[in-house]
Amino acid sequence: MKEIKIETVLNVYDSLDELPKDVISLMKKASEARDKSYSPYSNFSVGTAILLENDEVITGSNQENASYPSGLCAERTAIFYAGAQFPDVKIKRMAIIAGSKLKTTDTPIPPCGACRQSIAEYEVKQDAPIEIYYMGEKGKVVQSHSLENLLPLVFDKTVL
Repeated sequence: MKEIKIETVLNVYDSLDELPKDVISLMKKASEARDKSYSPYSNFSVGTAILLENDEVITGSNQENASYPSGLCAERTAIFYAGAQFPDVKIKRMAIIAGSKLKTTDTPIPPCGACRQSIAEYEVKQDAPIEIYYMGEKGKVVQSHSLENLLPLVFDKTVL
């Protein structure tokens, strides 16, 4: 038997104010995208902003549907749009802000498993890490230098 140890390294900031100005700007765009969320069933809205290597910023919000699970998370809305419109441009950074419409969310909310898998696809495709920042409506902000920290045993094209 061989034991494998997997380690995750994340940076945690006490608030947006501690982040570099360009990251604060991207987080604000994620917050604006969150305001466009269509989430009447879950009352949980998410906004994402993606910075591409060409300095384009793509935003997305979660979009629900009465025929659950036909909706789509904010992260996948944004990353699929980026992939469709800018297929050869690398993704540098993602900002995610999530929270309940019924109460204030101050816990950092990471991408769900399906979104992690979708982000992993693009990270593998571009052969470069995607920096991810995520938070609730307020409070601490978590930074991951790569999706690999959030999904260390990735399922990708190399196993097919």
